[in-house]
Amino acid sequence: MLVGYARTSTLDQTAGLDAQLRELEMAGCEKVFTEQVSSVDVRAREKLTEALNFIRQGDHLVVTKLDRLARSMAHLLEIRSQLDVVGAHLTILGLSLDTSTAQGKLMLNLLGSVAEFEREIMLERQREGIAKAKAAGKYKGRKPTALAKSGEVLALAGEGIGATKIALDLGISRASVYRILNARDHS
Repeated sequence: MLVGYARTSTLDQTAGLDAQLRELEMAGCEKVFTEQVSSVDVRAREKLTEALNFIRQGDHLVVTKLDRLARSMAHLLEIRSQLDVVGAHLTILGLSLDTSTAQGKLMLNLLGSVAEFEREIMLERQREGIAKAKAAGKYKGRKPTALAKSGEVLALAGEGIGATKIALDLGISRASVYRILNARDHS
């Protein structure tokens, strides 16, 4: 069975999702899992998990492009491992790649490594750019959101409210609450 998986990062990318769905349908996918979620949060990709749980021996997980499936080589290898356990394969339409062949497995590993390398290079350039902007006084970074709520945290703590409740009420993490309270205790 051909099982399709289509993903876009945001809800605004409906045209991209529609294009993927057309390609998967033309490829003969009998069942397609779709979601609109960032690749950054792998755990939030519930439909990918559903697709991987649905696939059986001899099935093919079909995607249009590698970047629609995995963000890193580690994630790609994790997906490949899950498919291997059940005896399923991966097909990437845009690359004419099929892991049911030795050449397909080799190409997938090479392409995944190159994609991860490109991402690391991009992040390295981004870090260099940020450092350069900071040195020039042009980069301030984001405002610390929790520190801006220090007064509210201290007031609620003064009323005897616990850190967990404060964090929930103010929309910040418990760690931030404790950081603010510790700063108060050490000043």
